[in-house]
Amino acid sequence: MINNFNDLIAASTTIAISGHIRPDGDCVGSCLAVYNYINTYYPNCDVHVYLEPIPNIFKFLKNADKIEDIHTLSEDKVFDLYIALDCSDGGRLGDAFAFFERAKHTICIDHHMTNGGFAEFSYIIPDDSSTCELLYNQFGKDKITKDIAECLYLGIIHDTGVFQYSCTTEATMAAAGFLMTKGIDYPKICTDTYFAKTMIQNRMLGKALLSCKTYLDGKVIAAVITAEDMAEFGAQSKHLEGIVQQLRDTTGVEVAVFLYELEDGDFKGSTRATGDVDLTVITGVYGGGGHKKAAGFSVNTNKPWDVIDNIVSMVEKQLIELGIC
Repeated sequence: MINNFNDLIAASTTIAISGHIRPDGDCVGSCLAVYNYINTYYPNCDVHVYLEPIPNIFKFLKNADKIEDIHTLSEDKVFDLYIALDCSDGGRLGDAFAFFERAKHTICIDHHMTNGGFAEFSYIIPDDSSTCELLYNQFGKDKITKDIAECLYLGIIHDTGVFQYSCTTEATMAAAGFLMTKGIDYPKICTDTYFAKTMIQNRMLGKALLSCKTYLDGKVIAAVITAEDMAEFGAQSKHLEGIVQQLRDTTGVEVAVFLYELEDGDFKGSTRATGDVDLTVITGVYGGGGHKKAAGFSVNTNKPWDVIDNIVSMVEKQLIELGIC
């Protein structure tokens, strides 16, 4: 943990908090957990949280309505302290990175193995399930309120697939168990933010499953959703959450790949592995990263299936080395 974490907060008048672009559950949960922590124990601090728009399902969290748009800041704004959460490199902060770089002091708390340490003070534990699990250890049990517990629990369940993924450890379960004791409605958090799907989400999942392709005798499965597909169903990127996990759960699959088109014409790629294929090696080719069994990237292309063909070749090479293919 960062030993001077509380000292840095106490010595700061202005504090900013940000997470990665296209914020997911762990990003939103960790950012609001820190925001609520500072508001509770350091009420004299002027603290702000800056994120891109978050999914509506996360807006039940305490102070989610206080999230601000980084573009409302004057370009010369300098914070005493800037805290980056669940972010593997500065570029993943998006437009907030310019303010992060100018801050007097910076902290990064993250669990991505590709994080090389871009902040003045770093707390990076790749073996932990989520950034929210790191924060659970950073805060200490006696400082975790019900509002903070809801944020941390949300992040943990989303980055562990509700405790299904291999990143889940005994320590993860112990952390989640303690958070339950704070009076949070944990079944509702799981159902409403992870399992429940809108009709648009179901239709996009159906589209992906109907058009998916398999490779290497079913060891790799891939799907592509284009901007045209999304327009057909009135879908946004938030409606595609969970598709890559569903692909990965197909019997016999070692690696799942999912690409969807962004507004600027680039494609966002998500990959998941069930075995020992190292996805960071593959996504790193496209400037991406993440975890060994869950990694992402973005690529500028008008031929997404060619990108998938290249990924399949890299997966095949690893499977041969592993004696699986």
